[in-house]
Amino acid sequence: MATIPRIPGIPLLDRERMSGVDTAWLRMEHPTNLMMIVGIMVFKEKLDFKKLRTTIEQRFLSYPRFKQKAVQDPTGAWWEDDKKFDIKHHLKKAKLPGRAGKKELQDYVSQMASEGLDFTKPLWQFHLVENYQGGGTALLTRIHHCYADGIALISVMLSMTADTPELSLAKPKPRDKNGKGRGDSGDMDFWTSVTKPMASVWSGAMKLTRGIVEQGLEIAKDPATMREFATKGMELADELRKIAMMAPDSSTRYKGLLGRSKRVAWCDPLPLGEVKVIGKALGCSINDVLLATAAGALRDYMERKGDKSEGVELRAIVPVNLRPIEKAGELGNQFGLVFVDLPIGIEDPIDRMLKVRERMQELKGSSQPIVAFVLLQAVGMGPKILQDQISALIGRNATAVMTNVPGPQKPLFFAGREIDEIDFWVPQSGGIGMGVSILTYNGKVQFGLITDAGLVPDPENVINKFGDEFEKLVMQTLMGPYGPEFEAELEKAFGGEGGSTSSAPKKTLKRLRK
Repeated sequence: MATIPRIPGIPLLDRERMSGVDTAWLRMEHPTNLMMIVGIMVFKEKLDFKKLRTTIEQRFLSYPRFKQKAVQDPTGAWWEDDKKFDIKHHLKKAKLPGRAGKKELQDYVSQMASEGLDFTKPLWQFHLVENYQGGGTALLTRIHHCYADGIALISVMLSMTADTPELSLAKPKPRDKNGKGRGDSGDMDFWTSVTKPMASVWSGAMKLTRGIVEQGLEIAKDPATMREFATKGMELADELRKIAMMAPDSSTRYKGLLGRSKRVAWCDPLPLGEVKVIGKALGCSINDVLLATAAGALRDYMERKGDKSEGVELRAIVPVNLRPIEKAGELGNQFGLVFVDLPIGIEDPIDRMLKVRERMQELKGSSQPIVAFVLLQAVGMGPKILQDQISALIGRNATAVMTNVPGPQKPLFFAGREIDEIDFWVPQSGGIGMGVSILTYNGKVQFGLITDAGLVPDPENVINKFGDEFEKLVMQTLMGPYGPEFEAELEKAFGGEGGSTSSAPKKTLKRLRK
């Protein structure tokens, strides 16, 4: 815990200094862009309020951080214990008007996404909607970004769920001060798959960002490390220059003066198996397929509004996980950012996806995520005016935030009920007015879209085209010259020697051929 300075006239309280990155996300809070991660869980059955409260008290509040306030003073930002903590301020009941269907829930979530949290208390809330779609339930969650990133919040969600209704109601094991369950290893296969891609990059980054004395000793002892440091240092400097000199993003209806009102929408999920099949066939990642699908839907909306889309590039900020496996269950923000130009102007679905793949491949060896992380760490520790300038720069250089968070691929139970669907909406910073959130859960890919109500008042008319754009990609793949290669990829990936024995991919192919 950091040393706590005494301020004349103010009593000394138990508190801990906030990290630079978490401070940066705290300071980004603005009336036109609230730094909340908003999510919903949908249940086909009624969720009991008392069981919900018990689950929150025993599982969510087992993370000590969620009983702390985010406090700012002349000395910086701090985590401070809320001496008057009362769960009643954080757990609410809500009732939707009328028939309480998807439209009514979208209106309610939009309203909550536009209202800030109370900074005199810990920055999170749960809202239980008891009358959703007849006998079902929706649980809305709002958590400030300074507490955790998407990967950390998946860990929080997993800690509140179980594989059976009975286990989801059982009292969990206690946690240590870092929020880790004692004697509970968790789903290590899941966390390994999430954190492994950036493990080597994170290791290299730590050599550059740890204490200067320790770093100097390491470099002096090992000439190879000195060469690596010099090379990586030049790479980081070059990436920083690229960000600083980046041209402003395209001027489209998705950019403009922001207001305080937000609109959210979500669409029917895509089967994850089908997305994998298409990615395998064309040599693309799941992320490539999903980003290209989103780009197609944004193009379609522009075309229907009479806007020119030919040749248009839309720059998106894509978060990149930098969390090492040993910190998979800890709170806080540990991710970098990359800037990706989405080829909105390309009409052909396959050409568009291949262009997305090309650009993502170019970024794979980039130090851009590390530069962004170090930059946020630095501005979080510096004066707020510097951070405001960086946020304004990012806002000019991008139109949207697009994030892809992997979730567990099995059904989970929460407070005794099975979770049917999970959706979330990512916050945007500075002048960015749109966020696309992608989450995989139980074999399904769910898309969420949040927009500034003054720029895009009907996000459902964008996101409802995600499925259509994916189907176009499927048909192009089956009908074009990629047919034989598609069959070969299927056989290689799912059948024959060394292939999967699962029948799911074959059922997927059969449906796609209809």
